[in-house]
Amino acid sequence: MKTAETAAPQAAPDTAYTPGEAARVIRNTKGLPVGIRPKMVWTWPKALLWALVAIVGAIGWSVLALARGEQISAVWFLIVALCSYAIAYRFYAYYIQLKIMRTDDANATPAERVHDGANFERADRRVLFGQHFAAISGAGPLVGPILAAQMGYLPSVLWIILGVIFAGAVQDMLMLWISAKRRGRSFGQMATDEMGKVGGIIISVFLVVVTAIAMAFLALVAIKAMASSPWAVFSLGMTIPIALIMGCYERFLRPGRVIETTVLGFVLLVLAIVGGGMIAANPTLAPIFTLDAKQLVVALIIYSFAAAALPHWLLVTPRDYLSTLMKIGTLALLVVGIVIANPRVQVPGLTTLAGRSDGPTFSGSLFPFLFITIACGALSGFHGAVSSGLTPKAIEKENQIRMIGYGSMLVESFTAIIALIAAVTISQGVYFSMNMSPTQIEAAAGASYSATASAEDNAVAAIGNMDVDTIEGKHMEVSWTSNGTTYEGAAALDAAAHDVGETSLVSRTGGATTFAIGMANFLKSYLGGEGTMAFWYHFAIMFEALFILTTVDNGTRVARYQIGDLLGNVRKLRRFADPTWRPGNLITTFIATAAWGTMLYMGVSDANGGINAMVPIFGISNQLLAAGCLMLVTVCVVKAGLAKYAWIPVVPLLWDVAVTFTADFEKIFDDKLGYFAAAASWREKIASGALEGEALANARASLSNAYLDGALSVFFLVMMTAFLAVGVKVCVATARARRFGAEFTSEEPFVESTWFAPSGLLATKLERKALAEYDMIVGTSTDASRDEDDADEERPAVGAVAAQVPA
Repeated sequence: MKTAETAAPQAAPDTAYTPGEAARVIRNTKGLPVGIRPKMVWTWPKALLWALVAIVGAIGWSVLALARGEQISAVWFLIVALCSYAIAYRFYAYYIQLKIMRTDDANATPAERVHDGANFERADRRVLFGQHFAAISGAGPLVGPILAAQMGYLPSVLWIILGVIFAGAVQDMLMLWISAKRRGRSFGQMATDEMGKVGGIIISVFLVVVTAIAMAFLALVAIKAMASSPWAVFSLGMTIPIALIMGCYERFLRPGRVIETTVLGFVLLVLAIVGGGMIAANPTLAPIFTLDAKQLVVALIIYSFAAAALPHWLLVTPRDYLSTLMKIGTLALLVVGIVIANPRVQVPGLTTLAGRSDGPTFSGSLFPFLFITIACGALSGFHGAVSSGLTPKAIEKENQIRMIGYGSMLVESFTAIIALIAAVTISQGVYFSMNMSPTQIEAAAGASYSATASAEDNAVAAIGNMDVDTIEGKHMEVSWTSNGTTYEGAAALDAAAHDVGETSLVSRTGGATTFAIGMANFLKSYLGGEGTMAFWYHFAIMFEALFILTTVDNGTRVARYQIGDLLGNVRKLRRFADPTWRPGNLITTFIATAAWGTMLYMGVSDANGGINAMVPIFGISNQLLAAGCLMLVTVCVVKAGLAKYAWIPVVPLLWDVAVTFTADFEKIFDDKLGYFAAAASWREKIASGALEGEALANARASLSNAYLDGALSVFFLVMMTAFLAVGVKVCVATARARRFGAEFTSEEPFVESTWFAPSGLLATKLERKALAEYDMIVGTSTDASRDEDDADEERPAVGAVAAQVPA
């Protein structure tokens, strides 16, 4: 790989490099420091520290795996996750960086090469980390682990942690790497360049359909949380003007002052949350911000169009960063709450439902459907679309890729672990009462079901008939403790609903309510006590909605790029593939928002239509997309001449193909789980003549939906099979021709960088020295007492830096 030539270090009064440090400073041909070579420096204290981390992590895994007949502390989940993440990030991700990515900060990134002030705009690594995390973190890490908890905690913990380490984070980081090496090209563009036009068209069509379904699904979850809630509507709505203020403040008033901008955004966000509660309690203002689902759909479509069309720095970047402040801050509060409350795990490692396929929260056996249900916390194909074409356009240096790509995915996985803790530490009876639909409750209750009884009584009857035991081996019961009093049965469900300010919690399916109750339980333990349960519950609902909507923002932008790629395959429409063409951006943004907006509007208008009909196949299509991402990465690794390291993406690729293809085959052909089997059942019911009126209309809608889901499942399976076949063919052809190296790929030629930025969230001592020298050379202030953010202040544009560097 070509790098800049080494030049003599420039003298700087506040820079004193040791010989070892000087050798690690990367300089361009004019002597300007542009990066630091990564190096793992070992000392005895560091070795002992990592040995301790490994030992503590091993003890934690042993506790989770071997616990039998007694409740264990949920704190062990945190210990296992954090120790595993730390080791994976420090060693495995670093290994991949050295062996495959071979990052070089002397090479300019797409943001520096193009720098158009709109799509290609440098973002501070801390802001970009937040933006990327916000873009990939939707409902998946909150909802999936909660639904999967019906099978016990152990399979979920194993998949969430090991899945992210060896699959999800690897995919995200390597997709970000190959896109950054290719001028920030999107998934579809890179597939066309590396695998030919057929592969590019296949994945572009696949991406457009899946992204539209994903955005509509995520938006539906958020709208259900915000509908008729003035508190959530006001607080979330205020994040838009707050983001605009932050964007203008950081760009025009105080350039580079990230900490100042952060404090400003945090203060305004807290005021918005507090103000939302005040407005919700005001009888005059509350109706103004009380919007129904249809009104929220229209508002969301308008906002998403504006967010995708406006320059990235103006709205999306600061709003996502603002959202991340709330997300990371709330996660930190939850960790503290879990440690203080020290909740006990109520669910065994494996429940009886793990060996069955008729679970109430989702249908299907542990393999493959648990790995489909838990997606975003371990592996998600949608992340690959964000990591290509979106984040690469804003990254400052190649050595930031590990921190942003791998690190942000670890944080999302940790979010999934916290969601799992929320599900397994409440009464199992309450958990199943919330996550079973009325139909499932009726079926489980059997002869004990009564049409005249309350939903709570029927739920208790259903729980009594279910063959599920607690971690102590006792049959699960419905219980709830409030203000020191423990309630049983229907009274427990009534008490739980009263504590969170709801009329009923029965059949609040989807996992969002379960997470909100768990979150409220953790936070009340040290922030306000029992009396604040309702406050924290509604705060959690808003937290979940904010989590989701930031993904919708960026998903719309991703869909815009994919639609542009697809249109660009037509000769007369090639200009649509240019992300800097403004008219094309507006047209493709309109198409993207119209696609998912139509499905969403139908979904809120008709309980059996729109996105509601496509939710069942969302998980499978998302994981199939992950197989496509890993296939493209494998092709790029092989063509780069690094075939001996191709096992790194190939191993998770093979696992993902085994899981998703098995799941898709079962949903197509299985006589119990299959869509076409369900269609046949509905067809028989309709033909019997026993249904009439609304029941007949619903049956016909269900019949249509079953056929639609079945057709989409076949479509996705055929499309991904074809794409994988093209990828394998390219790899084999490359190996036979022995045409390896960057010159045989679409990788951009080396362009010398004139920009310096640290690699991690916190700058190292050596990076601070190099930054001081950089500032001295380009003529900015070099006050040694300022912090890193002060050192970033008012850095000149790329061209200006080049002009000031001495020859």
